[in-house]
Amino acid sequence: MYRYQYDLFKKEGIYIAGPECFYTHGYDMLAAMRVRAESLGFGVTLPNNHPLDLDNPDLQKRADSIFNDLKTIMYDTTVVIADLEAYRGAEPDSGTVYELGMAYAKGARCYGYTRDKRSLATKNQQAYLKDGQVYDERGNKMPYANLPFSPTIIGSTKIIEGDFDDCLHMLMTDIEEEYKFSARREKIIDNGRCAAKKSGTKPLVYLSGFERYEADAEELFGRMKELCARYGLDAVSPMDPAPGVVEKPTENPYVWAAYKFDNWQQQVRNCDIIVANLNDYRGYEINNDVGFECGMGFQLGKKLYGYMDNTDKLINRIPHLGADKEFRDQTGSNVENFDYPANLMFGSSMKIFEGKFEEIIAKVAEDVGV
Repeated sequence: MYRYQYDLFKKEGIYIAGPECFYTHGYDMLAAMRVRAESLGFGVTLPNNHPLDLDNPDLQKRADSIFNDLKTIMYDTTVVIADLEAYRGAEPDSGTVYELGMAYAKGARCYGYTRDKRSLATKNQQAYLKDGQVYDERGNKMPYANLPFSPTIIGSTKIIEGDFDDCLHMLMTDIEEEYKFSARREKIIDNGRCAAKKSGTKPLVYLSGFERYEADAEELFGRMKELCARYGLDAVSPMDPAPGVVEKPTENPYVWAAYKFDNWQQQVRNCDIIVANLNDYRGYEINNDVGFECGMGFQLGKKLYGYMDNTDKLINRIPHLGADKEFRDQTGSNVENFDYPANLMFGSSMKIFEGKFEEIIAKVAEDVGV
């Protein structure tokens, strides 16, 4: 670190995202990362920066206090550095991916670190080969089997193989290069951040779900859109092309993922309401694409609703060692004990319903006054 560099980074506020808060000694890890970032001149924003209502007898209100503080500090966040290690399954923590969605929506820089950039077909121990195709544990052809992460992470985040410190060094170099670029006459225009005008007067629902990876996804979403129409709601799905987004045929998996991400993030910008499938996906976590879209939608002021087959408390759904062992699961991580059926990012930002899809849409339509 050189003296002149310190002032180059003082306007940046780094949000450190990851499941470390659930780890044994995780807060020591977060504290060390914070000190390292501050030693280089960066500001740091964390959801434990301010007093929280963690003594409230209502466990959900404890979670809500954490989420409300996150909403506040996100305003001061210019960079998110996320831990993308696999968590309770083959993919990253869904709460972390929700935060990435929030950060991307507000225009913050998104960085992620991992020790393992191998393909998901390699990392997912339940993947198998059949007739020359890779399938996942749900019996679907793995659509991003040759990528390390889901399209929303690939499209939104600069992924570094290494650790938090490696992300910091990449960030420092990027900022220095951008200072140089600002002196030139070139301009970067990101049309992907623009919301397209939609036609019609009915609320527009975006159906955010991992059904996008089912073999019969078009049919599934088609039936879901018909049910939405029956209750006075227009709906679009991840399978529908967003206005202004043109797919380019490619065999390059990164180009494919970037297109999918661009299409989905534009659907999120265009909609009024997100109805999200929050059921477990590849472990005990919510699908990463769904988590990202929910976080992005929340930051953009969209109305969020979630649905699950089982809305029992998370503490009852994930096996753990009990209160005497701090509710630690098979990985040694705490299971959240906030009386919500999912990670607090989801529980504190939306109503979560249990039941069949038609029942869910009926409740959504009633809640929005259609």
